[in-house]
Amino acid sequence: MTKFAYFCGHEQWQPEELVEHAVLAEKSGFDAVVVSEHFHPWVDDASASGFAFSTIGAMAAATSSIEFVTGVTTPLFRYHPAVVAQAAATLDRLSGGRFTLGVGTGENINEGPLGYEFPAYAERNARMREALEIMRRLLDGEKLTFDGEYYVTDRAKLYSPPLGSVAILMAAGGPKSATLAGEMTQGVITSVKDPADTRERVIEPLMEASGGDATVLATRWSIYAADQDEAWDALYSWRGLRAPGRLEAVDPETLRKRADELPREDVLGRYTLVNSPKDIVEAYRPLVTDLGADIVTFQMASLDQPALIQRIGSEVLPELKG
Repeated sequence: MTKFAYFCGHEQWQPEELVEHAVLAEKSGFDAVVVSEHFHPWVDDASASGFAFSTIGAMAAATSSIEFVTGVTTPLFRYHPAVVAQAAATLDRLSGGRFTLGVGTGENINEGPLGYEFPAYAERNARMREALEIMRRLLDGEKLTFDGEYYVTDRAKLYSPPLGSVAILMAAGGPKSATLAGEMTQGVITSVKDPADTRERVIEPLMEASGGDATVLATRWSIYAADQDEAWDALYSWRGLRAPGRLEAVDPETLRKRADELPREDVLGRYTLVNSPKDIVEAYRPLVTDLGADIVTFQMASLDQPALIQRIGSEVLPELKG
């Protein structure tokens, strides 16, 4: 049966607000929250950037059943993969086994500010292969000595191990990442615009590489607003996400300026606009029916996030679950 998750974005909301959102999501019938993990936000105004691992710990303490997924962290540069494994094990313990580690190859806006080079995808993919091996072996209880091209460990061990087997999901927007995810993780996190394209580029390579046994966490970006003006206001903290050069930029100010040079209709046209529960159902149902996603995530911008969470819980989830 499909699970339904709500996206908690550190780039817009302060960590204490996100804890409240997670509590409300649990009360509203969501199965999970997907929590973003960034050092910098996408713009330098009307934004935030809390530390996700701390926020999830607070969420775990304030809830009892909802699950948590990092969406996503990059275990390649500012974090050694062994440290990410340690964080995952700790959160699994604090949440009573409710944690899933979502990882990805990242953006420079989180690495460049700390002095790290941000190499081309080929190297990031190679680094991820090593990182996934290190994290999996440590999470499985091994005392690990590892001498790779990019990472080294010397008799590293997690002395506060996870309660169970922590699943790892990898962000994938194309066949190369999907194949690596199928080979070395339990599944993918993928953002869906066109379900048919996602099936061809992500789901099919994933299933081929995994032997057909893999989890699909599908997200879709949408804006809940009555009109274009309200949609722009709701998207304000996220407008840099679609700016040119977003993968390479270091400073959120740069992305904000680039985004503000674009016509608003061009920026808004890259998102699904919804203004009723019926619209939301129609936007997200294909992730269930066409993709067969195991977890469907509502990644939404609005002017009143708590009210939106409650409305989805009362008027959208019953339709999708039914």
